[in-house]
Amino acid sequence: MRLPRHATLGAVGALVVALLPAPAAAAADAGTVTVAAGRSLYAAAEGSRVPVDLSVSTSDGRPLAGPVTVRWATGSGTATPGTDYTAASGTLTFPAGSPSGATRSVTVALRADGAAETAETVPLTLAADGATVATRPTVVVAAHGLPYLDRRLPVRRRVADLLGRMTLAEKIGQMTQAERAAVADDPTAVARWQLGSVLSGGGSTPASNTPAAWVEMVNGLQAQALSTRLQIPLIYGIDAVHGHGNVVGATVFPHNVGLGATRDPKLVERVGHATAAEVRATGIPWNFAPCLCVSRDERWGRSYESFGEDPALVVSMETVIDGLQGRPGRLDDTDRVLATAKHYAGDGDTDYDEAVAAANEGKPWWEQKYPIDQGVTVTDRAHFARVDLAPYLPAVRAHKVGSVMPSFSSVDWTEDGLGNPTKMHAHRELITDVLKGRLGFDGFLISDWEGIHQIPDPAEPANAGLTAYKVRVGVNAGTDMFMEPYNAEQFEQLLLAEVTAGRVPTARIDDAVRRILTKKFELGLFEHPYASADDVDQVGSAAHRAVGREAVAKSQVLLKNSGHALPLRRDAALYVAGRNADDLGNQAGGWTVTWQGVSGADAVPGTSVLDGIRQVAPGARITYSADASAPTDGAQVGVVVVGETPYAEGYGDVGGPECGWCSVPQQEEKSLRLQPADRAVVDKVCSALPTCVVLVVSGRPQVLTDQLGEIDALVASWLPGSEGAGVADVLFGRRPFTGRLPVSWPRDEAQVPVNVGDADYRPLFPFGWGLRTGSGRDGLAAVAADRPQVRAALAPAGWNADGSLRDAPRVLDRLGRQLGADHRDTALVEAILGVARDAAQAAVVRGSAPDNWAALIADADHAQLTGDPVRAFTLLARVAA
Repeated sequence: MRLPRHATLGAVGALVVALLPAPAAAAADAGTVTVAAGRSLYAAAEGSRVPVDLSVSTSDGRPLAGPVTVRWATGSGTATPGTDYTAASGTLTFPAGSPSGATRSVTVALRADGAAETAETVPLTLAADGATVATRPTVVVAAHGLPYLDRRLPVRRRVADLLGRMTLAEKIGQMTQAERAAVADDPTAVARWQLGSVLSGGGSTPASNTPAAWVEMVNGLQAQALSTRLQIPLIYGIDAVHGHGNVVGATVFPHNVGLGATRDPKLVERVGHATAAEVRATGIPWNFAPCLCVSRDERWGRSYESFGEDPALVVSMETVIDGLQGRPGRLDDTDRVLATAKHYAGDGDTDYDEAVAAANEGKPWWEQKYPIDQGVTVTDRAHFARVDLAPYLPAVRAHKVGSVMPSFSSVDWTEDGLGNPTKMHAHRELITDVLKGRLGFDGFLISDWEGIHQIPDPAEPANAGLTAYKVRVGVNAGTDMFMEPYNAEQFEQLLLAEVTAGRVPTARIDDAVRRILTKKFELGLFEHPYASADDVDQVGSAAHRAVGREAVAKSQVLLKNSGHALPLRRDAALYVAGRNADDLGNQAGGWTVTWQGVSGADAVPGTSVLDGIRQVAPGARITYSADASAPTDGAQVGVVVVGETPYAEGYGDVGGPECGWCSVPQQEEKSLRLQPADRAVVDKVCSALPTCVVLVVSGRPQVLTDQLGEIDALVASWLPGSEGAGVADVLFGRRPFTGRLPVSWPRDEAQVPVNVGDADYRPLFPFGWGLRTGSGRDGLAAVAADRPQVRAALAPAGWNADGSLRDAPRVLDRLGRQLGADHRDTALVEAILGVARDAAQAAVVRGSAPDNWAALIADADHAQLTGDPVRAFTLLARVAA
């Protein structure tokens, strides 16, 4: 998930080293011979004969110089010889001259006694003359005949049966999640700690970051979980927040801020489904997404993880949960995953701490603190319910989200005075009483990365690690599973002691485990614990990249288009400049391959904006110069692609710490203004060429009000991901611009925070703004059948040749009448409001709109999102008039 906020340079370095592949072992001395089992664990049903592979290898790769004899015997495990298996022993010999890697097998015969039993083990002892034994295998006799293993029974009964058989230690194990890197060198820790889950944080990958390697890794860890007495399968989790970004070659979709700009819930559902298919294809059934935060301050380093600043927009985009999970009750489909609504709640609404930002100045990055991420939401309960809680009710009740992750942030209720915030991970009222109680959430809560470590312990206020108090408070507050990346064993010991002492009720433990087991059963993990590699070709498939390209095109927001600068001619002479024109790393943003992302043209496989321009307009004459140092001679149009470099979480906070271990471009100070070098490129190109188009590739708005006059066309491209051709599709008119701002675009930095509904609302571009290059008339024509007012509105006298309105008052009057009579048809509403919005924005551009036009347009978009299209139309018509 993340690095701890308090990480020092040394701690960061240690973690980076921990996440790197282990160095290859030193080569053995020439002639060293090793005997190893093919696997450490062999699971089989009672009554079967189990072949156990043994291989011999030489350090120099040469054939054996002499014979190697291996003595083997069934050893002492939990299975009973003569009842559960036939005791056996013997020898096998690899003759001299056997090639290195030669394999032979021995057989262990399991008996069928007809009794229902939990799993039992039969270890094999191995010894060899003249060779080193590397692996001693164990045969696991699968649990059988028990009610919880009967797929015909309802999940509720299976859970009850299993829960009744579990020890307290086994239950606590199910509540514990460790990081992959913590068990990679010793996978037996999964069984020893009886872990319920393992995760990959950002950048935590198998040594070979391929889809097949992920499947192999997950299955290897699963085998350890299935070696335990009850064989409760592991659930593996990952942050696939904009596609399966940790995996090289996956489709990287636009970040949520871009998806919010599409205003297309059906498309977002398809993005969710494609993401789920790629995640499940790598053996992972659980995704820590989507983020349902409502971003109210673009200085927040996670603002791009939000669909927008209006809770109604976030709610409309929750179709992504349906895409991830599929139909209710069908989590076991092989192309779906368990979704996680995060971060509950208020993480996008925390107050910016000016004092922290000021104190950061001049300090080394590792001593700086986050000014807004993981901060405090200072609010009254009514505001919190209206803004911060609003997305969770439909997520739970309508979309049946299976898991929820609490936020790192705190809440400070204004009703009881300021200065006494409660960490969300400790907030029993909001977790147990509200989420599980009033909202009826029946899934399970997973803590964020070391989330309970941040709960203040009154007895040890300086202790940033785990304490018994933090464990007790976190569990009693209502969190069910705990992400303890490198402290899993300590967490289990502390929780066991707290339950034994009576400070954590056993009923709370049972509630947590019941919720976790229910989802494991619903995912089909008990029937199909191992992942298949058959679907690895889904990762980065052409079909998914096509969805990504469509999402990119629909996410582009045209903010300005003087003189119809866009769309471009496909045979134009173009001068392409800017550092983000040909940088897939910057284009993808954070949470891509690594936690913080990485700058660079080859960061991920895909198509940069420049590649897309060349692909979509092969007849164009293109000069490319990242820093605009090449001469512009002969070019007609400048296309300048500027913006941000990747960041994640608090390292993206404006005024916060820079990522000192990231690539050099990422170490720049985070700002709501374009970087000086970007501003210089814009000035140079726009002053040299007759037409200048500027694309801003960023996770949030960038203030460029003072440069707007020299820019002919301005596009908010957000963080489009791997499919940059989608940007080119709208630049050259293959698709029309249709995106609308999911957040308000500020006039200056001092105006932030600025949000729809503010009393004095005067941003540069309001929430919902987005010029279109398609014809609104065509959209009306598609819904005109049997609608006389629409047909009348289509009369040629009301329209110009380019499809724009000539007689707006008359056309809008007729459309308003039709909308008033028929406002429940989604296609009709979209078509009519599209024309009304075009008319309103045209009035703004020509300078005839009323002074409060920004508030009217933003309020209209909010009205549409909240199901009041008539009010939306009325507000837009006031601007157009």
